[in-house]
Amino acid sequence: MSLKRTAFFAIHTWLGAKIVEFGGYEMPVKYTSIIEEHKRVREYVGVFDVSHMGEVEIQGKNALEFLQKITVNDASKLTEGGVQYSAMCYDDGGIVDDLLVYHLGDRYMLVLNASNTAKDIAWIKQHVSGDVTVRDVGDATSLLALQGPRSLDVLRKLTGEDLLSLQYYHCRWGTLAGVQMLISRTGYTGELGFELYFPSDVKTGEKVWNAVMEAGKEFQIAPIGLGARDTLRLEMGYCLYGHDIDATTNPLEAGLGWITKPAKGEFIGCEAIRRLQQGGLKRKLAGFVLGDKGFPRQGYGLRYNGTEIGKVTSGTFSPTLGKGIGMGYIRKDLAVTGTPLRVALRSNEAPATVVPLPFVKKL
Repeated sequence: MSLKRTAFFAIHTWLGAKIVEFGGYEMPVKYTSIIEEHKRVREYVGVFDVSHMGEVEIQGKNALEFLQKITVNDASKLTEGGVQYSAMCYDDGGIVDDLLVYHLGDRYMLVLNASNTAKDIAWIKQHVSGDVTVRDVGDATSLLALQGPRSLDVLRKLTGEDLLSLQYYHCRWGTLAGVQMLISRTGYTGELGFELYFPSDVKTGEKVWNAVMEAGKEFQIAPIGLGARDTLRLEMGYCLYGHDIDATTNPLEAGLGWITKPAKGEFIGCEAIRRLQQGGLKRKLAGFVLGDKGFPRQGYGLRYNGTEIGKVTSGTFSPTLGKGIGMGYIRKDLAVTGTPLRVALRSNEAPATVVPLPFVKKL
């Protein structure tokens, strides 16, 4: 099957980005270096093409009732313009995907992980009941994420919308760079940031991209690849599907109990989650920092007193901290600040210490 391309593919190649396959798309992993791009977002502002993410609209008289059934968070708390981080679970409590739920007034929009989109949509449609319409709008939607402390300064040059009043995890429709779009105060970097949803065609995409880059020149804007997106999210302790969460993990052990609301009523997976709440968790997702040089990778063993107690789910070199950081599932009694671990690197072991998340304090 041929790989898809976003409306910005020609721009990425013109800029000399390193292109890789991700989620069925040809996507830029970096333009210069991951560390340089990471620091640009932390210190100034960067723009990400994340048009590979999936978007699905849920509409109909029973749309809210349906969302309450398939997601773990309480969607009834959303008002128009609100955005909610949530997840979908299987009957056994394993995670189908984590996602965003947008309340757009007459409908809801779900934003799904790129590599899960086809699977998620099939699972969603499998559970439809009542007056509910599910519409895949991913191919028709471009998505740019503007992230960093100067992101607001850039966008205020391009729109008359009062973005200063747009609260975190809220969105509104507006015109930006002459294009009608959904402007969302969201992102996965821990920085001040916005995500822009607009029609997916090359002409519109290039118009928005060029306007954003021109407006951002004085704020040292730069294009950012998926490599830095990963290191930025890991510094914040944010989970990545396929690494830190998947069908074999549940929201409680993944540290996502704050978005999991069994009290709202029945939803898929709620009985399993209630049993976990009552019976106690055996393991938890913990963050750790290496004490020596080197950095952990997914799959590396985590050891305590000479015994392997888990594996690294995500690991990298933190450009902000200047040391290796990672996350992994370990015994609940060991998932406390200060627990000494050993990380099995390629040819040796490195000392590590369990630390509270996030690794970097931002928002």
